Amino acid sequence: MKHVHYTEVDLEHPQEPGVKNIKVRWLISKKDGAQNFAMRLFEIKAGGNSPLHQHEWEHEVFILEGGGFVKDQTTEQPLQPGDVLFIKPMEWHQIINRGSTTLKFLCLIPYQK
Repeated sequence: MKHVHYTEVDLEHPQEPGVKNIKVRWLISKKDGAQNFAMRLFEIKAGGNSPLHQHEWEHEVFILEGGGFVKDQTTEQPLQPGDVLFIKPMEWHQIINRGSTTLKFLCLIPYQK
């Protein structure tokens, strides 16, 4: 069993093109023996965003703190603490923080088999 405070997990800086002011902690991953899913905690600083992108896996998102927007190719919806997102495989998506505080959210992704 793994039991740690989230601040004990390394804060990494994603290097993908289009990433702006984002940090991530891989709270649970294959390094911990997780075979099916990874749990990540994202922190998007004010003015930051993920790129508009798509990929072959689904993911589930739970907004913890702050506010922002989730965008696809044509629409944009506001995000607030307590909101839940299910992003299907190959669905275009981007998360944006236009606020003045950090946007924090959990994101779970499956490992590809």
